[in-house]
Amino acid sequence: MRDDWREREMVIRPNLLEQQARRNGITRVDVAQALETAFQGREVGFYREPGGVGAAMDWEDPVVKRRYRVPTITVHADPRNGLPSQLFSRVRAQIEQIELPPGYSLEWGGEYEDSRDARTALAKPLPMALAIMVFIVVCLFNSVRTTLVIWLTAPLCIIGVTAGLLLSGQLFGFMALLGVLSLGGEQIKNSIVVLDKVNNEIRGGKAPYQAILDGSVSKLRPVLMVAITTVLGMIPLLQDAFFAAMAVTLMFGLLFACVLTMIVVPVLYAIFFMIDEKPATPAGSNYLETP
Repeated sequence: MRDDWREREMVIRPNLLEQQARRNGITRVDVAQALETAFQGREVGFYREPGGVGAAMDWEDPVVKRRYRVPTITVHADPRNGLPSQLFSRVRAQIEQIELPPGYSLEWGGEYEDSRDARTALAKPLPMALAIMVFIVVCLFNSVRTTLVIWLTAPLCIIGVTAGLLLSGQLFGFMALLGVLSLGGEQIKNSIVVLDKVNNEIRGGKAPYQAILDGSVSKLRPVLMVAITTVLGMIPLLQDAFFAAMAVTLMFGLLFACVLTMIVVPVLYAIFFMIDEKPATPAGSNYLETP
């Protein structure tokens, strides 16, 4: 561990009485030259030290680092093994319990600060992006209920992500957050594919309940193939310290997303549109929501 102020060192701090010094023809430059002579061997002429001039030994900081114009001591620590995020999680609670002198404050920097700033910058355009995505889904299906089915399923992917991070021991950092955002887009895409097929089956004259079964079964293979190929492609990244968390997030999240797409999405669709196994209306009735 190290900091950027180094150790305190002994210096001589002159205590100059300005009025008496001027009376005797002594300036601060003369005093500085005298001190330089004593410590560095500078050749000078005659020097007269009156009674009003003295020197005292005192401590001062040779280097004063500032951050946002505030004197700041930056302490660095590098882990001997493992990731910095793992070291941070181990020592954070103990360091924050240290009582600081009055006027001092503690802030975390390094990877934690970079990750926090990156998340903050990422969160600013996120609401606008989500609004555009919702608008696109509404335009695709012309149905508010279908849009709700799709978007209520997407947050459930965090279940698979949580299980993957716990099993692998990875932390939820910035890269894992990027993986979650990508995973949400994949889940929405899978739901759109399945529900679009269900709507096409209903338009073709099938009973809504049978359309849900046939549409889901017909899209099972494409959804699984996308998930499996993506998971296989992420395996090499598991050995990378930087991308491991994102790889784990995508792998476990996509596998659980298949369960959501094939089970939860059809069930929610049947609930929202009140589709029974034995519908009261004749087969082929239109269950699509009209504008």
